[in-house]
Amino acid sequence: MMRQRLTRMIVRVAGYRMIGEVPPTGIIVGAPHTSNWDFVTMLLVMWHGGAHPRVLVKKQLFRGPIGWLLRLCGGVPLDRDNPSGVVRELVSEAGNGEPFRLIIAAEGTRTKGEYWKSGFHRIARETGLPITLAFFEPTTKTMGFGPTFHASDDIRADMNLIRAFYADRHGIRPGNATEPRLREEPGPPHT
Repeated sequence: MMRQRLTRMIVRVAGYRMIGEVPPTGIIVGAPHTSNWDFVTMLLVMWHGGAHPRVLVKKQLFRGPIGWLLRLCGGVPLDRDNPSGVVRELVSEAGNGEPFRLIIAAEGTRTKGEYWKSGFHRIARETGLPITLAFFEPTTKTMGFGPTFHASDDIRADMNLIRAFYADRHGIRPGNATEPRLREEPGPPHT
């Protein structure tokens, strides 16, 4: 309760407006991922609504005192070279009947890349959990949640929905944003 009140005060003092509601359960895609501050902003978005999410973070950051802080904030160490063990654990945790919210920065990096990582879509399909699109947009001083949907067999249609939502959201460092597309999308690249 104290965390939620403090977060609401920070958001208000910073002049941001919250949009949407925290989903009761699901995979939350945090995008665009363009800065180290994105971890903090996604926690603000979730804590504002009283939620305590899990957040995938590269395992290299879990050294020393920062590792303790990341775990305290819901951080889950991810070995990018071998993510399957963590994914299996999370899929199991998601199936225990408790509210489960996992934030994933689908871009996988704060720098411009060619593709998003498809783990968010795979985890959503394996668990049956919905995907909710979340954002932090400094240019409009807004943050919050967009559409929620279930991952389908039509990856291109799912990604078209994601592309449409993030088309006018640029993040903290717009030049670092990666266009929402997956290597697994069929056919020619999205234009």
